[in-house]
Amino acid sequence: MAFKEIVTKAIIGKGKKYFKNNYELTVSDTPSTILGCWVINHQFKGYKSGDKIGVDGSYDINIWYSYDKDSKTTVVNKKIEYNDTFNVKVRENADLSGDTDIIVRTLKQPSCSKVDTDGNTITFDIEKELGVEIVGETKMKISVEEEEEPWDEIEDDVDDETLEEIDNSVNTDFIE
Repeated sequence: MAFKEIVTKAIIGKGKKYFKNNYELTVSDTPSTILGCWVINHQFKGYKSGDKIGVDGSYDINIWYSYDKDSKTTVVNKKIEYNDTFNVKVRENADLSGDTDIIVRTLKQPSCSKVDTDGNTITFDIEKELGVEIVGETKMKISVEEEEEPWDEIEDDVDDETLEEIDNSVNTDFIE
């Protein structure tokens, strides 16, 4: 059995990372009750940074709260930008110095897990999980058969009896 080496694009590195970040926001009113917290507009892009992978991203946080002894409500929003780095393990014999594509996926969308108030300050935790795949060139060895497979003989399902039947059914006086 003979072997050949081929060069192809494949996933040469893959990893995931969980993040939990704490933020604070100062508001003009003193919140009585936090009524809701949600995250929207999550955007991100991955890039190569030396031997690490970086992800730049952002999302909008919206916090709905009541104030003035729970008689009024308002929503405060803030855009949060982040830069996270990954130390992705690369497969054996893979080379990051060449042309690579970085694919980032959200495995767990950013969500608010905890919200507290202290006077006019709202503190909140955001959790997310990102997955990164590095696609690059790699070599593979494949087995090659030296002999060509024989061709199969294809036989029509037509025999002499069928041909005679066709000849007898043709009307030679079709133009009248």
